[in-house]
Parts: sequence; C-alpha cells; structure tokens
Amino acid sequence: MNDTYLDHNATTALDRRVLDVMLPWLLEQAGNPTSRHTFGRTARNAIEHARTQVAEACGAHASQVIFTASGTESNNFAIKGISANLTHKRVLLSTIEHPCVARPAATLQAQGFAIERIDVDYNGKLNKAQLKTQLKKPAGLISVMLANNETGGIQDIAQIGELVKQAGALMHTDAVQGLGKLPLHFNSLNVHAMTISSHKVHGPQGAAALILDKRVDIQPLLHGGGQEKGLRSGTENIAAIVGFGMACELAMTNLAHFSSHTAALRDRLEQGLMQLNATRTSITIFGKTTARLPNTSFFAVDGIEGETLVMALDRAGFAVASGSACSSDSTEPSHVLLAMGVSEDLARGAIRVSFGTNNTLQQVDDFLATLTQEISRLKQLTSIAA
Repeated sequence: MNDTYLDHNATTALDRRVLDVMLPWLLEQAGNPTSRHTFGRTARNAIEHARTQVAEACGAHASQVIFTASGTESNNFAIKGISANLTHKRVLLSTIEHPCVARPAATLQAQGFAIERIDVDYNGKLNKAQLKTQLKKPAGLISVMLANNETGGIQDIAQIGELVKQAGALMHTDAVQGLGKLPLHFNSLNVHAMTISSHKVHGPQGAAALILDKRVDIQPLLHGGGQEKGLRSGTENIAAIVGFGMACELAMTNLAHFSSHTAALRDRLEQGLMQLNATRTSITIFGKTTARLPNTSFFAVDGIEGETLVMALDRAGFAVASGSACSSDSTEPSHVLLAMGVSEDLARGAIRVSFGTNNTLQQVDDFLATLTQEISRLKQLTSIAA
C-alpha cells in the first residue's frame, strides 16, 4: 500500500535543497552569531542572508523580519507585545482565528482589555459592515487571518487593513497559510504586523517570523541577550533560520506552478465529490463560492463523523485531516464552521484535503475511489447499528 499525504496545510516535508543548506550548520559550522570572531561573523552573515530571503518572499524589507521559533510564538508576540503598549485597551479579532491568536487575546481580558469578535458569513468572509460599526469606538489592535487553515478562505486583508488604518488602530494578520500559496506584499496589505512560518513551505519546523512595521511599539515576550534587535532574545537557531530562508526562496520560485497544479487537483477532487452527490450521498463543500487557497478543500459527508472517516482513510493509505492539526486532540466540531453558521452535526463530519506539488491527478482519482468505498461501508455499518 502506498501512503498518500494530503495534509499539507498541517505541515510539509523538508525539501532536500533546504536540508542541503542546513547541514553545514548542523554538522560543521561553529560560532555564536553574537560572537565577534570569524566564526561568529560567518554565522551572523548566514542569518542576515536568510532574513533577506524571507523578506523578499513577502514583500518586506529585511529590517522588518523578526525571527521566532513558530507561528504560535509570532502570533503571541504580535497580540501580547503590541497590546502591552496600546492606549486603547480594546482588541478585535475574527471569529475564525487560529487558537494561537484567539487564546493569547483571551488572556488580555485579565489585564482589563475588552476583547471583541468580528463575525463571518456562511462562506467565512469577514463582516466588514460590522467591523466598520465596531471601529466607530476607539480600538487598539485588530487581528484577521489572511487565509483560513481549514476552509482555505481568503480575506480581503488590504481592504480590512485600510479600514483599520482610517480608524487609527493597528492591524495584524496571521499569514501562515498564505506564504508560498499566494503572492504576499507586506506594505500592500495595509497591516502593521504579519506572521509567517517555515514548515508550511517545505522548510524546517522550529523557524518562523513576525514581519513588523518598524514604527510599531512592541514589547518582547523573551528577555535576555538582546538578539533580534532586542525583540526576541535567545541564541538563534542558525540551521533552522538558514533553512527557512531557502524554503522561502524556493516557494517564490515555485509559486505559479504551485497555484496552477494544486488548483487542478482540488477541482478534480471537488468534481468527484459533486458526482458523489448525484448518487444520494449528501456532501457539502465549505466556502466553495468564495476565494480560497488553491490547494484546499474542506467538506463533510452527511451522517458520517469526520474523525471516523479520517481514520478509515488513513487505514486505506490516505492522510487527511478533520480540521486544524493544532486542535486535533479536541472532540469539538470546528469552531471555524460553527462561526460560519454550519450546524454542529454537519461540522462534526468535516474533513480537510490540502494538496502539495508532489500530489498527482491519479492520487486524486484513487482517493475518490477509496472515499466512495469507505462512505458506502460506513453507511452500511450505521444502518446495521440502527
């Protein structure tokens, strides 16, 4: 049995070319980047080269890139660090944010902050009319993700950011799922802070960045030796940062191919799902009529639990997800779908397929054939149990 990986929104395999640039820093090179000798300067130069590569991948200046260890850290840094210096203790975020945005925002309530949610519609699009109303009162920080990790739905961040700027507030976006899948340009998005992560673009886990407008006053989460301009202390993970830089460079080179190739795979999948619908199998594709990441399809089969179907597909050799990998230990239905107005029963049936450039049309056809078999088998078991 050949296992087929269809969970690229959760993480991606390390590209061999990325590993090649990392290996010297894992096996041979010595030197702390803060040291003044030749070894230290060589390490510092490697980090700064990677900083430029990351900046170029998201339309930023190298001086705006602050390296961290994860997207979670970057989001916590943005929410907590920016909020620490806000005059207006009011933070707004969408109802479909990742937990690493929603949970740090929730911790601010104990410090006297007002935390408010911005609703989305049935396709997961932010309610801009509601946001405009909310911005009539002074607000400090607004956080809205660029692309949703579950549905793939893309927000109009540039327009939202312009509304936020006009209101005199600061804007953060979690762009972890956008990097390598969409063209990114930090300044054009009208945001003050943006989160990206390495392992979503075939880079190593343990490397990420917060892209930060240099005019934003932010408090560090970590204090110590003053690395990253005093904003993120701790000896830099040189190998991971160098790998992150190379992964960003490769992702930009591959962007057009990624988009066209994965969109073709997704369209083939969803055509097959609609054909299944014609056989009295009720399938709902979430956010299908809105702009989405080209590689992502989030759907549910009526009457079948998503977790049950995920495990059945796994046994058959197909790795898919029932939602966010970071919330996979939860038995609750997707908070994203509930926020979109999807019923709890239907939301419990959701599974996500997210493609990469190594996937093929044949794999999609094989997946559809297996999915059809498993749906039939599970429905028979349900019928017997009833």
